[in-house]
Amino acid sequence: MFNFLPAKLIGLLSLVLYSLNTVFWLIPILLFSLCKALIPLSLPQKFFSYLLDLMASNWVAMNTLNQRLFTKMHIQVSGLDELNEKDWYLVLANHQSWVDIVVLQRALHGEIPFLKFFLKKELIYVPVLGLAWWALDFPFMQRYSQSFLKKNPHLRGKDLETTRKACAKFKHKPVSVMSFIEGTRFTQAKHDKQKSPFKHLLKPKAGGIAFVLDAMGEHLTTLVDVTIHYPDGIPTFVDFLNGRVQNVQVEVHAIEIPQELSGDYFNDRTHKIAFQKWLTQFWHDKDVRFERMLQHSTQRATQNTEK
Repeated sequence: MFNFLPAKLIGLLSLVLYSLNTVFWLIPILLFSLCKALIPLSLPQKFFSYLLDLMASNWVAMNTLNQRLFTKMHIQVSGLDELNEKDWYLVLANHQSWVDIVVLQRALHGEIPFLKFFLKKELIYVPVLGLAWWALDFPFMQRYSQSFLKKNPHLRGKDLETTRKACAKFKHKPVSVMSFIEGTRFTQAKHDKQKSPFKHLLKPKAGGIAFVLDAMGEHLTTLVDVTIHYPDGIPTFVDFLNGRVQNVQVEVHAIEIPQELSGDYFNDRTHKIAFQKWLTQFWHDKDVRFERMLQHSTQRATQNTEK
């Protein structure tokens, strides 16, 4: 509606609205999170969890409205037919930009439960946001390095036990656990440094997924594979704010979590090898899919130029 305005003005107005929307929903989220903390009973806590997720979902909806007001961003999404908000999902996606998070929230909003990210335990102490993440049931992980465990062998397995307890609340409440398994945003420099065997992706990290599945395997039933492609080039968040991101392609593939991913990844070497083999093939298939999306968008751009 207002996408005719200068880019810098669009960026400023968008940022103001994003900030106002965040504050508007953050206040009741913090208020009800305190209620949740003060009433440690199962039924009220379940009620507050659903209410808080609804608020977070409305926050995403208002952000989407903001985007429609000030930008021409069109997200072409395929593969949503088999998804619903009453199931448990592990969501895996390639990672190229901070814009990916906005794209995922918008593309999957109303299709699956509100996206939850596993966070480091230390982040719970971030002022205001830490409490909000806790209120929204974001799982906090305590990960110990191998060097630390060698010095403190009595703590071996405690990190997984802590995460299992954090995930216990999801037993009766559907959830979507999100992971960027490359561990960082894609750049050509990182790709070259890794000597990645994939053309468009960094190497996937198996440990993080194994940790999530070990902690939540009995609850998670479906893997949602999301491939994000920006036909006009990978954008920065400033590009997004200023309305320069116009086209995004998103392919969604839902599959049942394979049986071979069930097992003790950290102590069973045979299972670990099989897990990594499956993940390598899974990531290879995504790389092929990304190449096809890239070629398709290139062909369309060439045809439009010829016209």
